[in-house]
Amino acid sequence: MRNWQKVLIPTAVTLAIGAIYLYSVFQHRKNPGVISEQSQRQKLSADDLAVVRMKFMQHYEDTLNLVGTSVWMKNGYTMPYYPFSGGRVEFHRVGLIPPDQRLDIKKIVKASPPAHEDDSMSHGAQQVFAVFSMPDDAKGDAKLYATPIGVMEGSGEGYFCDLLFYYDDPHTIYDWPKDVWAAIDAHQAKAGMNGLQARTALGQKVEIDGGSKGNRTVTYNANGKKWKVTFVHDRATAVQSE
Repeated sequence: MRNWQKVLIPTAVTLAIGAIYLYSVFQHRKNPGVISEQSQRQKLSADDLAVVRMKFMQHYEDTLNLVGTSVWMKNGYTMPYYPFSGGRVEFHRVGLIPPDQRLDIKKIVKASPPAHEDDSMSHGAQQVFAVFSMPDDAKGDAKLYATPIGVMEGSGEGYFCDLLFYYDDPHTIYDWPKDVWAAIDAHQAKAGMNGLQARTALGQKVEIDGGSKGNRTVTYNANGKKWKVTFVHDRATAVQSE
């Protein structure tokens, strides 16, 4: 099995699950008077019903539609970013993109990273990079950076933008209290957060103690800082930082 196929298979499964879920929600909204036995047992939360747009990009040309738009990092503290200068990606990483960081997309380019560079994505024959600026750079300094969003191998290509990015400001997607958003924006956890809120604050690099979802202890690696959060009924009851 080729490298790009190994990457695409789990992504396709994830997207398929998301599509099935969205279809079920659509059907529920379309027929609100029909209440199944399963829906009586399990109620959807406001977070479950939040509209998170997806673009289902399949080809390089699809990614060009990102140019001139802003996206927000969904998969926080997992994706490295590199300086972009002189029309090329300079492969000495600046760091990992924080969760919910706004990225203003300037262009899409193809590049081949060095073999030793682990950027959380199969290298393939070439990778596709989003070139962006960060609006909170000091004094509006328009530095450009690049992060990988897809891989190309022969006639195969795969893009992971829907897994990496929000296409709308998450502050407008999720109706959470101001104090929760203040902690998220500071990349901190606090008691009372649910699992999604904690991931939104601390990123996706986690170690799980093996308990059931919503009732377990999760250790987050937030760019080198460790946070241990214990959840009971999907609410943080104990928060420790190291």
